[in-house]
Amino acid sequence: MLKNLKLRQKFTILLVLILVFGLSLSGLSLSSLLRQNAKQEIATNALSLIETMSSLREYTVTQVTPELVDKLETKFLPQTVSAYSAREVFEILRRKPEYKDFFYKEAALNPTSLRDKADSFEADIIKRFTDEKDLKELSGFRSLPGGDIFYIARPLKLIQPACLQCHSTPDVAPKTMIERYGAENGFGWQLNSIIATQIISLPATKVIEKAHKSSFLIILIVSAVFISVVLLVNIFLERQVIGPLKRLTRVAEEVSTGHMDVEFKQTTNDEIGNLAKAFKRMKCSLEMAIKRLKRNTGTKET
Repeated sequence: MLKNLKLRQKFTILLVLILVFGLSLSGLSLSSLLRQNAKQEIATNALSLIETMSSLREYTVTQVTPELVDKLETKFLPQTVSAYSAREVFEILRRKPEYKDFFYKEAALNPTSLRDKADSFEADIIKRFTDEKDLKELSGFRSLPGGDIFYIARPLKLIQPACLQCHSTPDVAPKTMIERYGAENGFGWQLNSIIATQIISLPATKVIEKAHKSSFLIILIVSAVFISVVLLVNIFLERQVIGPLKRLTRVAEEVSTGHMDVEFKQTTNDEIGNLAKAFKRMKCSLEMAIKRLKRNTGTKET
């Protein structure tokens, strides 16, 4: 089939095959790389949010709680709890479109509020942070009944002595807190120990969608560049190869029919120019041979 195609068509088919083969070969690695980049970008945003929540926790413990501690004797105020403040602020943050898919949890093994109770997966994360002192963060994918999620977690260490007022023993904790949450949970915490893990998560589909968008953009750019290359190659072939070959072919056909007044013009010094030079020498040799033939024929007739 290829032998019936023109030179330009052959080059175009070759370039298309190179593109298809190249994209197929690099597709898997490109997808993995873009997914990793998407994870890294989302993880960076999540870590910034965790840092923000940690700063808010410290602000609550050091500046808000001391101002309201006297009121805890008559009424428990959840606003004095750093975890409560962090959750409430994060919920406000989630009202913005760019953060609506993010979720924040302070998963603890022994929380005061059972809604912060760590499940088995989160408990394993806390155990790793406790056992591996140099481990600063964990991230990855997790399967849940509602779908897979991407998470990033950091250890939450008890570094504020003021927190022990509510979490050391029930007899020290505010009575209003005991009345609200009971005396069974959230006690026995120790200073400088890992009490929980801060986890920010979002649906795994968001990571995949981000990677797919990047893949689509890259494929679009590569395709645009490839189409431009095909057009440029075709223009180059037409001007530097196909056009000169057509002119040589046309002159050669005229010479073959006896029109010796035409000339093979050499316009370049490349292979096409050398071919024109060879045709020119061939034409000269042909003219000399025809002249000799005519002289010999004329002599015999005489």
